[in-house]
Amino acid sequence: MTTPTQWYETHRDLLDRAVQAAAARDYWSAYPESPSRSVYGEDAAAAGERAFRALLDTDFPLTLPGTTGTVATEHSPYGLELHVRYPRADPSALIAAARAAVPAWRAVGPHGRAGVAAEILRRINARSFEMAHAVQHTTGQAFVMAFQAGGPHAQDRGLEAVAGALAASTRLPAAATWTKPQRGGDPLRMATSTTVVGRGVALVIGCNTFPTWNSYPGLFASLVTGNAVIVKPHPRAVLPLALTVRIAREVLAEAGQDPELVTLAAEEPGDGVAATLATHPDVRIVDFTGSSEFGNWLEANARQAVVYTEKAGLNTVVLDSTDDYRGLLRNLAFSLSLYSGQMCTTPQNLLVPADGIDTGAGRRSPDEFAADLSEALDKLLGDPKRAAGTLGAIVNDGVLARIAEAGTAPHVVHPSAAVTDPQWPDATVRTPVVVRLDAADEKFYTREWFGPVSFVIATESTGHSLRLFTETVRHHGALTAAVHSTSPEVLAAAREAALDAGVHLSENLTGGVFVNQTAAFSDLHGTAANPAATASLTDDHFVTGRFFLLQSRHHA
Repeated sequence: MTTPTQWYETHRDLLDRAVQAAAARDYWSAYPESPSRSVYGEDAAAAGERAFRALLDTDFPLTLPGTTGTVATEHSPYGLELHVRYPRADPSALIAAARAAVPAWRAVGPHGRAGVAAEILRRINARSFEMAHAVQHTTGQAFVMAFQAGGPHAQDRGLEAVAGALAASTRLPAAATWTKPQRGGDPLRMATSTTVVGRGVALVIGCNTFPTWNSYPGLFASLVTGNAVIVKPHPRAVLPLALTVRIAREVLAEAGQDPELVTLAAEEPGDGVAATLATHPDVRIVDFTGSSEFGNWLEANARQAVVYTEKAGLNTVVLDSTDDYRGLLRNLAFSLSLYSGQMCTTPQNLLVPADGIDTGAGRRSPDEFAADLSEALDKLLGDPKRAAGTLGAIVNDGVLARIAEAGTAPHVVHPSAAVTDPQWPDATVRTPVVVRLDAADEKFYTREWFGPVSFVIATESTGHSLRLFTETVRHHGALTAAVHSTSPEVLAAAREAALDAGVHLSENLTGGVFVNQTAAFSDLHGTAANPAATASLTDDHFVTGRFFLLQSRHHA
């Protein structure tokens, strides 16, 4: 057995570096993002695929309390038959087991809990290739993206949460002496101890598109602050989180802790397990990523818990002028195409003044810009192999329905087309659809169209674009925003508009950084400043809302 304290000492340098990086906000990554043999080992890729395929058509090796049969709910968007069967556990049994495991975990203290969390992440990282295949075939992400976003990038987000939880829960000394001088006598002395007490049982509700990237912050922040965690995966993306839970339970058991501190709540579609767990009196923390409809329901109904949601919104790009028009088009075309727009950060509304944007080589009207963007998309996605690696596969029928619906709009400038993936011919792959609208067409662009659907919207002026941007984000939310302008005055106005709207802003992205990509330890993802989310990983409340500080004192 390795004690939690020993795990902390093993990973102490890593944890110290993570705390420093989270405070500095410069580039830093603990886990290499390249699926390279030189990094992960000569046989890592082949071993990871073998491990993944060994899980197919089997009962997933996980023993949970209160199991009543199994569920198998996943279908690969690439056409691979999965048939992985997961234990179906009674929600009440999971909660009871979680509560029973908490006292011993609380006694471990923040440093020991951080050490255990760091070891869990180390073991997850060692299985990044296996995880990549699991993410690819449950989310539809192309393999390289699945490796990076589902593996090292998600692990970095988990470590960032560990660092934040460790820093917040150790800001006060665990023990102190209070001395008050007394006139004509000995001073009064009190010995005090301060204990970090978790809020209770935590529930992490996973999403279909980024099951690890979106779940790891809540999972690890809750665990390090002394809570037990029930992980409720999306029925179409169970395997990545089942692997995570199994690894976590192995490390906890080796540390002498009850593995019921981390459990899995797999379900059949329609079982309503998320709602049942989220409203249980003993569930005191809820982390959710997904639709605005269910996110709003959780905020309204899980009244006994602190609820952190990441929902959706109208991600907007304000276009005014540029000195690198080709770079702008390339960057934007990639942002619209990456993972078929199935990201909560993908741009949807592209606002262009009616008199056009200044490109340095002449003005381009909204119609001309839309045509140029369409041409950039065709150039990016012209080769089927490259297109498949960028687009991935469509994850569900709802996305396909929105593509079809947008394709019937009156002014489609780039219709969606099917692409054949040379490696996975049964995959459902579609190029983006782009529709030309006017500012008066509010019924279209004030609704979120999750997937590869975007609108080029003609406005009266750049000032009108900024006002429209502020109003729509205030009312409907957004996770990202961008502006393109060569004018310092317009950039300053865009910054003010973003502050008023309550959304993070990217300016003049024309190179290798994209508005829908967020780096751990540096970029801010999500904010409670608009309706799209209730917290950011970097908000103090995201961590401090998960625990209390309780003091005990006695005469010294």
